Amino acid sequence: MAEWTREARYQRIEDVDTETFKNLKQRVDASPYRQTYHIQPETGLLNDPNGLIYYDGYYYISHQWFPLGAVHGLKYWFNYKSDDLVHFKAQGPILEPDIKYDSHGVYSGSAFEFNGHLYYMYTGNHRDNHWKRTSSQMIARVKEDGSVEKFPKPVIHGQPDGYTSHFRDPKVFKKDDQLYAIIGAQNNNEQGRLLLYQSDDVVNWTFLGEIQTNLNHFGYMWECPDYFELDGQGVILFCPQGIEADGNKYRNIYQSGYMIGHLNIENMTFDHQEFQELDRGFDFYAPQTFIDKDGKRILIGWMGLPESDYPTDSEGWAHCLTIPRELTLENGKLKQRPLKALETLRTNKETALGYANKFNRKLHPYEGKQYEMIIDILENDATEIYFELRSSRNESTLITYNQRENSLTLDRSESGLLPTNVDGTTRSTILDTPLNQLHIFVDTSSIEIFCNNGERVLTSRIFPSEASTGIKASTESGQVYLQFTKFELKG
Repeated sequence: MAEWTREARYQRIEDVDTETFKNLKQRVDASPYRQTYHIQPETGLLNDPNGLIYYDGYYYISHQWFPLGAVHGLKYWFNYKSDDLVHFKAQGPILEPDIKYDSHGVYSGSAFEFNGHLYYMYTGNHRDNHWKRTSSQMIARVKEDGSVEKFPKPVIHGQPDGYTSHFRDPKVFKKDDQLYAIIGAQNNNEQGRLLLYQSDDVVNWTFLGEIQTNLNHFGYMWECPDYFELDGQGVILFCPQGIEADGNKYRNIYQSGYMIGHLNIENMTFDHQEFQELDRGFDFYAPQTFIDKDGKRILIGWMGLPESDYPTDSEGWAHCLTIPRELTLENGKLKQRPLKALETLRTNKETALGYANKFNRKLHPYEGKQYEMIIDILENDATEIYFELRSSRNESTLITYNQRENSLTLDRSESGLLPTNVDGTTRSTILDTPLNQLHIFVDTSSIEIFCNNGERVLTSRIFPSEASTGIKASTESGQVYLQFTKFELKG
């Protein structure tokens, strides 16, 4: 692939001739890895979900977008509208880098309602002639006709004293009738931190200080923070960068996780339990949450990671968003379950009931490239169970459950083409309870595995050939009694 110069990365889409963009769109549309029911970029690179909100009868979902190729460059927000969180209508760019303070990118942020209006708060990136960065927090208001009006100046201009220009990703939340913005930051000692601001009028924001946690040495930057409350407890989501791998934990280049505790705004402390990863797969980052029309807390993440190269890069596009997931707090941990409304995508239900043993068994007539599958483990006398999805003679995506260790492993070493700059080809996790169910969503080039009704999730991109459609089950020794329920999914 051709080297991307700084000038090429910071082109505005408006400055690219129509024919060039048309050719790029044709290359992307011809990709064999395009998804069917996931949000993906029309062209170029998608990353962080932004501005997630249910407002005035509709859902609005945006994502970071560089339209001209599968690299990180000049960022826009690309917006979708939906009435069910399942079917999305593309609305195009909603925030563009068109003023001084966001001249070098409209970076991540959030949506919120205030006094009957929809607002966005986001990080504007500006670089001077010496390429020195200034990160400012900006506000934009959505007008009645759907157009967006930016405030002329930042509401928070530059970072506070004691912190570097790694200062971004404001997530606005309401508490006790006040607006708060939690922002990811790095202190001058290059340690990740969370900062809190308060406002009662959207225009004026007061710096309350740094949220004190027990994680004083936990990575060099904390990105994409989120704060919400579930069942009377506070939850902080964030993405620490610079965490060393620890056994099966923290295997990806950067992490996404959460802490449960109590936020005391008066003394700026968060009394919390241990940090826990949100996802144990290969490709999950920068999640954001919001409240749906029924009052449930919904999470959507970026199915990708920075600083990795993906097989679709050469085709002019990269990445997608996860399916929406409902969050609940149970036994001191967050559980993630697929959004129930996704059931409306189901067609062609197939079921099978039977034993699997050490003789590799293909499930007839089971096959497919885009489907939802529920595997119930009814009896298990096997030492290890193997499930092969998107399989063919030369390829398979392998899920292994080891009963003795109560561990689940996703192996994509034979899944087809692989992303690069990734640690290994397996991801494993120790479950809290013996495996009784897998709930799996497979799309053209992704897999999302929900274990034991949301106890653990493994999210990953896979890039098998179109001929790899088989589904198989077997064991190392002993046998297991299984019930399979499969639906084709049509986006």
